[in-house]
Amino acid sequence: MATGIKDKVAILGMGCSRFGERWDVGTPQLMAEAFDEALADAGIERGRIEAAWYGSGIDQINVGNSCIPAAMALRLEGIPVSRVENMCATGTEALRGAAYAVASGAVDIALAIGAEKLKDTGYGGLPSAFKGTLNDLWMPMGSAPAGFAQLAAGYRAKHGTTKETLKRALAHVSWKSHQNGALSPKAHLRKPVSMEQIIGAPMIADPLGLYDCCGVSDGAACAIVTTPAIARALGKRELVTVKALQLAAASGVESGTASWDGSHVRTTRNAARRAYAEAGVGDPRRQLSLIEVHDCFSITELVTMEDLGISDDGRAVADILDGFYDRDGGGVPCQVDGGLKCFGHPIGASGLRMAYEVYTQLLGRAGERQLARPPALGLTHNLGGVPYLGVAAISILGLL
Repeated sequence: MATGIKDKVAILGMGCSRFGERWDVGTPQLMAEAFDEALADAGIERGRIEAAWYGSGIDQINVGNSCIPAAMALRLEGIPVSRVENMCATGTEALRGAAYAVASGAVDIALAIGAEKLKDTGYGGLPSAFKGTLNDLWMPMGSAPAGFAQLAAGYRAKHGTTKETLKRALAHVSWKSHQNGALSPKAHLRKPVSMEQIIGAPMIADPLGLYDCCGVSDGAACAIVTTPAIARALGKRELVTVKALQLAAASGVESGTASWDGSHVRTTRNAARRAYAEAGVGDPRRQLSLIEVHDCFSITELVTMEDLGISDDGRAVADILDGFYDRDGGGVPCQVDGGLKCFGHPIGASGLRMAYEVYTQLLGRAGERQLARPPALGLTHNLGGVPYLGVAAISILGLL
């Protein structure tokens, strides 16, 4: 009978590049920037790494669809390296591969790395960025802002939230991320903005204005994982271990039947349910110390609070406006590094960037942005695709 991977995998070291418009470097340099930090944090030689998983989301430009760019950039001599891609859940998919390899006993030390030179692709959230089945058959005239704006319409219809109240809640989500991003030295956007600026910004896809949408960033993040026993033998005293790693893909129910009401994301709920069972989390509202969620748009973060079971259905708006998810709000701090909205969203790196923040906070290394209340358990959440056709990935990390 399957028992999951709770506490079978420890994070030996992590690294993250500076996110932003990195015109000065290429993808190999971004990977090296994150890898060098992780290697120094782990305190090992690169020759100790026995296998690697490399995640990148858009392969048409920069890196291609093989593992070779990562193997060459990081000088991973003679070991198996796999490239993975799972839309915006790609970074967590890379972590899942490395963690499963260690948990299975196949290797002792593994690497997960995600990188994206997204600015060079010309990607701006428009349909022409992704070619193939997704756009050609399912959403030929669609765009990311439009797809998530529909989520807002479904949410309002189900819960009876007024347009004005929802707009204020969405503005608070974005305001919070900008406040937190200003404290993150590696974040793309580090300028606080006012609620008035957010509410008065140009409309992109009603009700999503300019500040409700994350931007386009370059960046890389990585993790080196091993067993708790090996981590201790290498001198690690405080251990951050993987409590759960779960992924759920859409089956087509949402887009092909009338059973989905458009107010929530089924894949997130499915992944969360399994992750909580694997980690032994019975009450996420009380047990989670911080969360990093996929705030590609402010409405996504709002709906995710309910999909994760932290806010009751229909109550996320009130919790957000009450400051429950603010860094010092007394609830569950969310996006304490600025999230996708302000730290940035290079597709292949985002899941690992979230894990990097949780890892850094758990070990008390976050500097100016360190939470006042020491965290013990953190969750990351990725959502790839659109609400009715995509994939959700969740990791839960905590101290052993």
